[in-house]
Amino acid sequence: MSDSSSVTHLAQLLHSRVQDGQRVRFTVTPDWLQGRTTFGGLLSLLAVQAMRDVCGANWPLRALQTNFVGPVVAGHFYADIILLRQGKNIRQVQCHVTQEDADGNIQVGGVLLGVFGTGRDSTLPALMPQMPEVSKTVDEAMLLPFIPGLTPDFTQHLEFRFGEGGLPFTGAADWFSRTYLRLRQAQGIDAELMSVLLSDAGPTPALARLNRPAPASSVSWALELRPITDDVAHDSIWRMDKDALAVGEGYVNERTSLWTPSGQLAALGYQVVAVYA
Repeated sequence: MSDSSSVTHLAQLLHSRVQDGQRVRFTVTPDWLQGRTTFGGLLSLLAVQAMRDVCGANWPLRALQTNFVGPVVAGHFYADIILLRQGKNIRQVQCHVTQEDADGNIQVGGVLLGVFGTGRDSTLPALMPQMPEVSKTVDEAMLLPFIPGLTPDFTQHLEFRFGEGGLPFTGAADWFSRTYLRLRQAQGIDAELMSVLLSDAGPTPALARLNRPAPASSVSWALELRPITDDVAHDSIWRMDKDALAVGEGYVNERTSLWTPSGQLAALGYQVVAVYA
């Protein structure tokens, strides 16, 4: 971990937001960056919080689509919220993330669409996927260190334990990874926001095929969420399963399954990742 004086916990970022009508201002500190831009999972989480602030937090988030348009650097950025439509059961909300650059020009950092929906009575039987086993338990899995200047800055906020698959840049033959993870300081963060953050926390497993480091960047991200019915302790460990589905021309199509500490499916994510190698 870095010097604690330079670390801003997620709850602090949320507490410092300022709402003005349909606009919410956030301030991101450098310890939450991924390269030159804000960690995508954090950016999406903050956008969801802005949607809740403006349109209400009474309905669970069912789906989130994020297009990462441009870098969002450390400092202030704005989330402008538009309620596109609200029916009896479904609310669709758009968020534009913007930031002023060094020359005073407004740049678009992201465009997001959130779908919130109430539960309904249904004659369909329930289908509850079971979390598959991996070869290593949490206690057996290797704890991955945070190395300043080598691993992304935001990873100092997370604990990663590698359970199965290939590690990035090791020339492994695997196209998948199974990782145990948790947010180190999770007090005050509800399970829905946690699902958004953790679903984007790991690198594409395709990087395991490379023999040396190379940059990668998410282009678009579609996240489908399931309401979490279990109580989740703030220090609990979740599991993130990632699979590369198709790779070519410098792009990876991948799927992520996020499981709660008790093994309940929390989210399914689909990403297009650009790999510069």
